[in-house]
Order: sequence, then C-alpha cells, then structure tokens
Amino acid sequence: MNGSSSGMGNKAKSIFRLIRKQQKVSKQHLLEQCEIPVSTLTRILEELTAQGWIRETGLGESTGGRRPILYEVNPEYGYLFGLEISRLYARLVLCDLQTNKLAERSWSMTREATPQYVMDRAANEVESLLREGNISLSAVLGLGIGAVGPVDRERGMILQPRHFLAPGWENVEICRLLHEKLGIPVVLDNGANTAIRGEYWADSAKEFKHLLYIHGGMGLRSAVMSAGKVVYGAVDMEGAVGQMIIQTDGRPHRESGGNYGSLESYTAIHALEKEASAKLKQGRDSLLLALAGSPEQVSFAHLVRALQQQDPMTVEIFAQAATYFGIGLANLLNILHPEKVILGGPLITAHDLFFQTSTRVAVQKAYYYPEYQVIFSRGMLGEDAIALGAAIMIIDSLTEE
Repeated sequence: MNGSSSGMGNKAKSIFRLIRKQQKVSKQHLLEQCEIPVSTLTRILEELTAQGWIRETGLGESTGGRRPILYEVNPEYGYLFGLEISRLYARLVLCDLQTNKLAERSWSMTREATPQYVMDRAANEVESLLREGNISLSAVLGLGIGAVGPVDRERGMILQPRHFLAPGWENVEICRLLHEKLGIPVVLDNGANTAIRGEYWADSAKEFKHLLYIHGGMGLRSAVMSAGKVVYGAVDMEGAVGQMIIQTDGRPHRESGGNYGSLESYTAIHALEKEASAKLKQGRDSLLLALAGSPEQVSFAHLVRALQQQDPMTVEIFAQAATYFGIGLANLLNILHPEKVILGGPLITAHDLFFQTSTRVAVQKAYYYPEYQVIFSRGMLGEDAIALGAAIMIIDSLTEE
C-alpha cells in the first residue's frame, strides 16, 4: 500500500477528526469533547491552521460573551481522487478535502476494459481533470480505489473478481501500477467497504455507530461499520450476503460453487433477467417482449423501463425479488442489530417498489420489533458512494490514529 504521513500527532489527528465530523465547530465545543488542557487544544488548533489542514470560518452563536471562532476543514489544503471499478462501469471523481465533488468521469466496463486499459484510462482522466481544474499534481493527496473483490488491501491487488467482460483481471497490482504512472499514493479496498465509509462521513453529524451497507446489482455485496470503523474479516472480501441460503435446494446459483437457494439466485440482476425470460417463454404477456424483441434478449435496462410503466409481469418479478431481499435483510438485522441500514446499487435505485417492499418485509420479520427500531436509507451519496468513499480512504489513511 502506498501512502504518506500527515505529520500530525495522535492528539492532533483526534482534533482534526472531530472538526471533520462536525464540519463547523468552536474551540469550546471541542474542549467539551476531548480530555486535554485548553492550552494544548489552542496549540493544536494553531498548528493545524498554520499547516493548512483547517481554517477559521466565521463566528458562532454567542452564549453570553464574545461570539466564538468556528473552525472547519480547509477544502483547499489538498485534493483527492476516488475510483470505482465495478462489473458494469468505472467512475472517477475529483474532490477537495471536505469531499465536495468537483468533477467526475465514467466509462463502461466492456470487453475491451482490460486492467491495462482501465489503468491507462484512469491515469489519463486524472491528468485531464487536473488540467481542467488548474490543479497541480503536487496538491493531490492520493487516489483511493473501491473495486469488486476479492482484493488484497495490504498488497494493493485485485485478486480474482468474477464476471468481468474483459480478460486479465487476476492478481492485478493496481496500486503499484497506478502509483508508478501518477506518482501519488494509491490505496485499495472492496467497493462495499468504501461505500459504507463514504456514507458514514456524509451523515457523520448524526453519529451513528453501527451501520450496515448492502449493494444490490450484478451480485449482492455488504459491509459493516462499528464505532466508526469498517469491520474486516479474516479474508479481504466484502460480505458475500448473496450466498446466504434462503431456500434449501432452491434455485441453482449461476456460478459453479455457488449455493443452491442463495439470496443472489432470487434477487440479483441476472436472476431477474432469467426469471423474465422464462416467463416470456411460457407465453406470459408483457411489455418486455416489445422492448427486448425476444425472451433471450431481456436486459435489466428493459426490466427497469417496463417497471416504470407498471407492466404487471415486471411488477410481479420485482416484488418477488424484493420480498426475498427483505427476508435476507431481516436475517442480517437479527444477527447484527445495526442502527442504520443503507441500501444502494442498481436494484435499489431502479424503482421505489424494491426499497419499500424489501424494507417492509425486513421490519415484519425482525426480532424484537417494535423495540428494535432500525433506520433504512438509500444513502446520501447515491451512485457516488463507492468512488467518494474511496477518496475518503486517503484522508483516513493520513489522519486515523
């Protein structure tokens, strides 16, 4: 893993994270949250301001005396790139230190999107965005990558992701290779983990400690955060929630080695496409036939269009998939008891039906409901969650204690 030091001590890192979390905060408010003398806090604030990490940003409300000076993260201290690599597309974002998105680029992951192509394209887009923004490469703190797993975070490698259209995605040393191309720090994690990191910081003022993120698309991926930290297992894989068995001896998984009756076999994009094709072959009437031309040509894009037009068969397919998704979600709620659940990905954004149905089923089957009240969200970052969360990894790598 490539990286660099922020030059902050642990106390300064702690103060910086408090400022970052609360966006605008006074010295008195910081003093109430950290157990250090006022003289130490004053010195740290002066050092962080002199170094450029934070800046004064006006005055707060008076509590009887002078109005207090407010501090915030200095957005112009440095810039960050975040790169999402999924099975469908790649997305590159440029943001400032407050993680305000300044620009983005995206491209499809076609049969031509080999590792070499993606790295060349990403490097070219980084250089293009810097030129357009009149930003020096020396002002860039790093590039974070959120990719389909499994990955090796320590070695910066994408290992053996499945179902990429292009060949060559085995044991790709993407961090080393992009670092050599660009000369900036590069870090890597699973996309689900970067997404939950991004969503945590986007809603950090609410101070949720226990989060669950599920991404529904070509597969089902999950991540867990506890006490503001991503929870990692013994292997560098995102949570394979799609392999959860919800029906013994049920539908076969599309992969050799995948579980029969797995959640993914009923709710992932390929499962919906397969179900629609089968129903059309049985003679069911549907708008899908006019959109696709034949049962074999039905795609997720066709399904979304038909759903938006309330095609009865398509509504039935999505409702059934969402019900299964809700059962799987309830299983996770009963085990993990998160305060907040964030659902993202193409399945969730396709139509309100999927989100509403799946969360309703999950609540109905959650143990101890209504005593246990969980908050469901589509997230605050939308389709940018994985890429922005990847960029946030750079800040975290520099400022975590």
